[in-house]
Amino acid sequence: MKKILIANRGEIAVRIIRACKLLNIWSVAVYSTADATAMHVAMADDAVCIGGPNPEDSYLNQQSIIAAAQITHADAIHPGYGFLSENADFAKLCEEQGIKFIGPSSKVISIMGEKSAARKTMIKAGVPVIPGSKSDFTTFAAAQEAAEQIGYPVMLKASSGGGGKGMRVIESDEDFQNQFDLAQAESKNDFGDDHMYLEKYLPHPRHIEVQIAADQFGNAIAIGERDCSLQQRHQKVIEEAPASTLDEVTRQQMFDVSVKAAKDIHYEGLGTMEFLFDGPEKFYFMEMNTRVQVEHPVTELTTDVDLVDLQIKIAQGEPIPFAEISRHNFALECRINAKTAGKVTALHLPAGHGIRTDSALYQGYSVPPNYDSMIAKIISFGHDRESAIKQMAGALDETVIGGINTNLDFLTQVLQEPDYLINHTDIGWLDKLTQ
Repeated sequence: MKKILIANRGEIAVRIIRACKLLNIWSVAVYSTADATAMHVAMADDAVCIGGPNPEDSYLNQQSIIAAAQITHADAIHPGYGFLSENADFAKLCEEQGIKFIGPSSKVISIMGEKSAARKTMIKAGVPVIPGSKSDFTTFAAAQEAAEQIGYPVMLKASSGGGGKGMRVIESDEDFQNQFDLAQAESKNDFGDDHMYLEKYLPHPRHIEVQIAADQFGNAIAIGERDCSLQQRHQKVIEEAPASTLDEVTRQQMFDVSVKAAKDIHYEGLGTMEFLFDGPEKFYFMEMNTRVQVEHPVTELTTDVDLVDLQIKIAQGEPIPFAEISRHNFALECRINAKTAGKVTALHLPAGHGIRTDSALYQGYSVPPNYDSMIAKIISFGHDRESAIKQMAGALDETVIGGINTNLDFLTQVLQEPDYLINHTDIGWLDKLTQ
């Protein structure tokens, strides 16, 4: 590849541009009119405006992105995460236009993006799954029927979604209609798809995900796992690697079934198998993300594997260059979210030993109101969980973001909670803390 177009914005676009520079690959940024002064636009070798500030007019506008790739003669498109990263139609459009989509084939994205099809595929591959609806649906009547068959409580999910968007816990039939309408509208707005899905809700599991990579030569490997249980309204807030509550037997079982599943579906690229962990040797497949994850840095810092570099090399047709992974240290990631849009009037992001910051912020930048609220990721690492937490506490204390409201104080509070410090949490813990 000589030129890659990055079909995304913010910190992930900056991250991909940096990887391109190290690989001597020309980078092309696309941007909306709201992002004309964004960092990724300034950093890229080329930049093309693709539409207005609303996502459907720009970052979700498939034809505009393809046109930008064609006029800049880009060989490939890297979708990052969110937006069109798991859109099978967009991947297929890239294939039809002779542009390499950096990710798995459109066929695989379609299978794994549709929750019921993914379940059937995982069952066939021998992966344990949680009880769920037999197929997706678009009507409340179908949702209600599925919930009665599964038994309350259930988890309502956007069939094509991820990142906690379009998700609701349904405790009973009461208010189900309203929750269904809200979740479906959210799904349609964020993913352009109103298909929904139901699965049995486990009250106190942990959210564990396995990072895998697979190439076109049939090689697949589990690079490591992450604990993503710290969530607020199904949005991840703090992620850790490794998952310190996992026993070695269960960890290896998760690795084995993830690798087997990747091989069975002829997967190519980076991917993440997400599981609910309910105790030793009790884990259930939730979904597979067919893209790079927001929280990929914690895996990079505990394995010394540059995941974006690996993703691009696999897309170029290179084999995975290792058969085993050496895992060490402990890493922790905090997502910094903007509570308000506006101009950043002061900025100091943390640095130093044991700290990494991924962001597209700069002093004077105006955070637009049109996109996801995450504006930075602070990652700490040390020889164990306790040292990584101490590093993170210091990093958050050092961080200054003036002019807008953020969740920095909230993150600091979480790091001081006794239950968090002893790792006595689950996916519902943070919501209970903030009630």
